[in-house]
Parts: sequence; C-alpha cells; structure tokens
Amino acid sequence: MRLRPVVTLAATASLSALALAAAAPAVAGGPAPQPPAGPKPVEVQLLAFNDFHGALEPPAGSGGRVTLADGSVVDAGGLAYFATHLRQLEAENRQTLTISNGDLLGGSPFLSALFRDEPTVDAMDRLGLDVAAVGNHEFDEGVDELQRVIEGGACHPEDGCLDGTGYNGSDADWLAANVVGRETGEPILPPYEVYRFKGVELGVIGLTLDETPTIVSAEGIAGVRFLEEVETIDRYVAELRADGVEAIVVALHEGGNAGGGINACEEPTGPAFDIARAVDDAVDVVLTGHYHNGFVCQGEDEVDGKLVTQALSNGRLITDIDLSLDRRSGDVVAARAENVVVTRDVQPDRKAQELVDRYAQLAQPIADEPVGSITEDIVRAQETLVGSVQGESPLGNLIADAQLAATDDEAGAVAAFMNPGGVRADLLYASSDAGEGDGVVTYGEAFEVQPFNNLLTTLDLTGEQLYALLDQQFEVGRVLAPSDSVRYEVAADGGSVVPGSLTIGGEAVAPAETYRITVNSFLAGGGDGFTVLTEGADPVNQPGFDVDALEAYLSGEPVPAPETDRITVAG
Repeated sequence: MRLRPVVTLAATASLSALALAAAAPAVAGGPAPQPPAGPKPVEVQLLAFNDFHGALEPPAGSGGRVTLADGSVVDAGGLAYFATHLRQLEAENRQTLTISNGDLLGGSPFLSALFRDEPTVDAMDRLGLDVAAVGNHEFDEGVDELQRVIEGGACHPEDGCLDGTGYNGSDADWLAANVVGRETGEPILPPYEVYRFKGVELGVIGLTLDETPTIVSAEGIAGVRFLEEVETIDRYVAELRADGVEAIVVALHEGGNAGGGINACEEPTGPAFDIARAVDDAVDVVLTGHYHNGFVCQGEDEVDGKLVTQALSNGRLITDIDLSLDRRSGDVVAARAENVVVTRDVQPDRKAQELVDRYAQLAQPIADEPVGSITEDIVRAQETLVGSVQGESPLGNLIADAQLAATDDEAGAVAAFMNPGGVRADLLYASSDAGEGDGVVTYGEAFEVQPFNNLLTTLDLTGEQLYALLDQQFEVGRVLAPSDSVRYEVAADGGSVVPGSLTIGGEAVAPAETYRITVNSFLAGGGDGFTVLTEGADPVNQPGFDVDALEAYLSGEPVPAPETDRITVAG
C-alpha cells in the first residue's frame, strides 16, 4: 500500500502566518486585524467507470446506447472513443485519478474474451488506469487466473499466449478489501491505496459485493471468503483515519437504482445505497456498479452526506468527479460529479484503435469460422411469465436443448437447465459485416452468446430436489430456461411450482425417483443462489465447454427459435 507519512508543512506555515498577524501593531481606530485567508483547497479529479466488460469495440444494440435527459438516444462506447474522452477530461486537471469500479474483465465480447481479457488489461495500461477494484466477474475463472491477469509473467495455463507474445500483467493498483484467504483471513489483494495530491492524501478502498460466491463458479474461489461490505469498509476507514487520511473514496462493486436520468437521482434504492447510508460518515464518495445503471446523487440528493455515482456499463459513460481537499484538515470540503457520455462523434484515439485492430486481425479467422445456421432471430429477452416474474427466452431454451443433446447419451441426462444471466447476446439471422451470409452463425457469434467457458456438469437430483430447485427460482428471482424435455406449471401468484405438474419426457416426476440433470458448472456450484444443485449426487464434468455444446447443436440443419411454452401458469 502506498501509505506515506502525513506532511504537516502546510499546517506549520499557516500557524506561522497567524503568529505574525497577531504580533503586528493594530491601527488606532481602524478595523481589527483579520487573520489571513486559508490556503486554497487542492482540486482533485476522479474519472470513474464501471462494468467495462472488455468492450473494446463499440458495443451494439441497447448496450451501446445512452438515453439523454431530453429523451434522445445516442450511440456510445468503444475503446477508441473512450480513450479520446478520457484524455479530454484528464486535460482539465493534472491531479487526476482514474478508477475502474469492478467488472473491468469477464462477461466480455469475443475480441477480449478470446484472449482471456489480456487485450483489455493492455488497453487500460496504455490509458493509465490507476485503480481497479474487483467485481464479481473478475472471479469468473477463479482467484488463480485473476492473480495471473494482474501479475503477468505467465501465459494462460490452457490457451497459452494466443496473441503470439508474452503477457506482462496490469500496471493498475488492484483492490479487494473484502476478499480474504480462507485460511489466513488476510485480503488476497490490497484493501486500499493512498494517493497524495500536493501534500494532501486521498484513500481509495475497493471491494466487491459479498454475494459474489452466489454468482461465480464455486471451484475457483474455494480458497477465499467474501466479507460483508459495511463492516469491511468501516474497518479500513478507521485504519486510514488513524494514519491521518481524511479524504476517503469507496469503490464498491454493488448496485442500486435511481430514476431521472444519468445525471439525476430520484428515489435511490438498492443495496449500494443501503451500504452508503450505513458506513462511516468519514466516507466522502461511493462509486458503485454491478447494476449497469447511470445516476449521480449529489447536493440535495446526497445519500447521508455522501456523493454516490454509477456509470452504466460497456464504457458508455465516464463519471467526472471534482473534489476540493482542504490543505489543513485533509478532508473533502466540496464534491461535484457529472456522467459524461462517451459519444462517437469525436476523433477516435489512434493508438487505442491500433490496439483494437491488432487483436481483431488476430481473432478474425477464428471469429468468422461458420459453425452452424439458424432460420430466424433467436433472442435472449425473457418473456413475462406472471406478474413481474420473467420466464423463458427462445435463446435460453435453445441453450438448454443444446446442453441436453450434448449429455443425454454417454452422461445419461434427461433434462437440462440454463441460467438467464449466462446468455450474453442474441443470435441474429442477418449476416454480420464479416459477410458470412444470412442465417449463418459464426464461432465469434456463438462465443458472444456464451463467453464464460463453463463446463457442463451432469448430476443426480431426486424428484423432491427438482421441485425444490424450481421453487428456488422464485426465491432468487431468476427463472431457469428448461430443455424441451421439461414441462411444469407455476401457481397463479407466481411464487411456486404446482405440485404434481412437473414432467420429464412426458412422465410425471416422482419425488423419490432419481433424475440425471445437466447444468453448467457455475450453476452446479450454487451460482445465482441455486443451492439445491450443490446437493446433487455423482456430479461429473463433461469434456469441453458450454459453447462447444451450442456449436455442435447448431451444426446440423438450420435451427429455428424454440417455442416458449415449457412453463405455463395454472388456471
């Protein structure tokens, strides 16, 4: 950690000036002598963003657009444009700190994911990223892979160095205050860093949501624990203040909702705001993420006196925060923020574009390889099941079908289930710019749908456990996509499965019978809160990755969009 002794020269100078003023003779009949004005505050700029997710190329669809206050929509994002806007903002103040607030890596499009997100790390080094707080996606491939990405010096243990060169790691300061070794209890990365601006220190604490274990594969994080956020923040706030640091920023990868637009804050709710209200009032700024929302809570909208912000996702916004630090107390005396749209109407940064082009050229032959075909658009958007409960999606169902097809023979699976959060892009019928032709699915397109390289796990569940699994969907707020072998009814209130309605292969599921089920390894480890799956017997990981199963399923006759009729509402 960059802890340094607190410099007291400014305070000493101020005391000397006051002593001289007191010693000066008063002018008879004149006004009483006034002490000299205090030193001007130090102006510090924070440039923050969150949930970049390796979006090196301009993101397409809604993930590449921003709605402005007047209701108009603009295209946004893309590394080359992001770099230009970042440089322009940095030019406003030499005292600048650039912060990524979690999910810089993981859940990435093909171009970054193919190279294990090393291009994104390379890009951020070139942009001068100072701080990277961990998010949940940083743990998608486990702690060992995260540490390799940070430290460098080694190629990926399975893929090697796909770009033909070595890998040097990240230059940023990576923070993980609430991720500790299961045996040692110590943070696996520094919990905070301290930065000095003209003699005044500013501390940045970085952490992810404590529910990260429910949304990443269990195997890769078996050796660590994720601590509760408020207690963790307060612990390190106390430590920073004991070292004389009064200006404190928390980079928290947890989310919330606030209405009114990207620079407003109407009715803020959600876990990030609950945490911001609960932590020590010495915290001045809370940068948030995870929810992919955009808001700025400041002034009358401040949350318990704290500035709280979030900047959408995919590099579409940069939060420009101006802090005034008192030279005497070291505390923040003023804080202002604005979410700046990363528009595409600026000159793209040449060096950033060269980096993107280099990796695109390396990836092109792999990305453009045809792997199958479809007859129409197959989308990931879930259809409303009942009330606010979102049910099936055509693409989720197709993936479940693909996973069952990959495991029904040798593994003996009779059903498969897919988590909706693992479906990251649509399969579109129209040809891409690569010119592969309408209906043709390329490897790059399939990879963008399933970029996590999960294994397929086949395990035994009793009929009773299957009912418990499906009921758990309504507890965690995520309805799994079922394979075509599965049918069941949901109660009219949307809160449970109707007893006796579940069938597999047209046969009623018996509570005491055992059924061989396939899910991805993320779900098998209890991901997304599906803890019932951790109770399954005889779990076996199948050869290859989930994207391989999708590729194989698409490789025969052109595939239509599956019907979304596998889950129905009673009555």
